[in-house]
Amino acid sequence: MYLGLGLLYVGAVLVLNGIWLLGHIQDREIWVMNIFTGGLVLAVAFYSAFGPEPDRFSVLAAAQFLLFAFTYLWVGINRFLDVDSRGLGWYCLFVALTAVPIAFTTLTGEGPVWLGLNWAAWAVLWFVYWLLLALGMTRLLRFSGVLTVIIGIITAWIPGYLLLTGALTL
Repeated sequence: MYLGLGLLYVGAVLVLNGIWLLGHIQDREIWVMNIFTGGLVLAVAFYSAFGPEPDRFSVLAAAQFLLFAFTYLWVGINRFLDVDSRGLGWYCLFVALTAVPIAFTTLTGEGPVWLGLNWAAWAVLWFVYWLLLALGMTRLLRFSGVLTVIIGIITAWIPGYLLLTGALTL
């Protein structure tokens, strides 16, 4: 259930961030959704790690949630402070590289195939953010905006909603 909650809002923030990257939302406005989603996912991660009866899987889930939570909190703070986000770009490389083995282990038996494919897509997305933010490849701005919207809808918004309604299971 918590994965569905987190994914629903990850979908919302990814779609909005994609629209922002395409120039349709102001820098000073996008921070609100990023801080909200980062805080929500942070709370879910803390509950997973420190709630009743944590085990290896709940702590692993918390670590994975934190990859997202910290990304959105950092985006929100950067937009609020109006900084260049190069540090965030390097963190995105860390997330991209971490997502690759998560995708692999999920696809090879430790989780549902749809979730493994999501991790693979997120690895690509965070790698694009590294190129855009840390390396300054601004020619990728439009591409990254469109990719963010598509991945937000397919990997987070829809599965999050389906998990919450019970139409999709882990």
